[in-house]
Amino acid sequence: MRQLLEHSGPNGFYAVTAESPETLTAYAALHKAFMASSFTNEEKTVVWQSINVENQCHFCVPAHTYMAKAMKIDKAISNALRDETALPTARLEALRDFTLLLLRNHGHASDVEISKFLSAGFTHQNMLEVVLGLAQKTISNYVNHLARTPIDKQYEHYAWKKSG
Repeated sequence: MRQLLEHSGPNGFYAVTAESPETLTAYAALHKAFMASSFTNEEKTVVWQSINVENQCHFCVPAHTYMAKAMKIDKAISNALRDETALPTARLEALRDFTLLLLRNHGHASDVEISKFLSAGFTHQNMLEVVLGLAQKTISNYVNHLARTPIDKQYEHYAWKKSG
């Protein structure tokens, strides 16, 4: 653990993850693939932040808040995700619900739950892309938990702690 903590400072997540080149390579590939998914930037943000908040990642929530701002995501969406309050559309809420369902149930979803997701306008491809987002965020959330990665300066304004 001491070795991991020595990588504090800017880009701490990447410095820590680089201790396992295979993990860094896998994370980068998953990130690139998720960025190329059929989801809009708003939908990507919903998947990422839903997972980050559920996993209580002290590094990823601020980092993705910063990224959402750079991606021109409505602040109301970012705040709703961070605060676990209602999202502005039923479609985005359905995406958050399905993402959290898969996360909490280790990938299991009933036929009714899948139908509900599909009836919100999503596709089978989108279901698989949620799984892709889960794989990406599992790596980053878990690495940041283990390393206790300090928040980069650029994200400090968006520091977060789970309410309640």
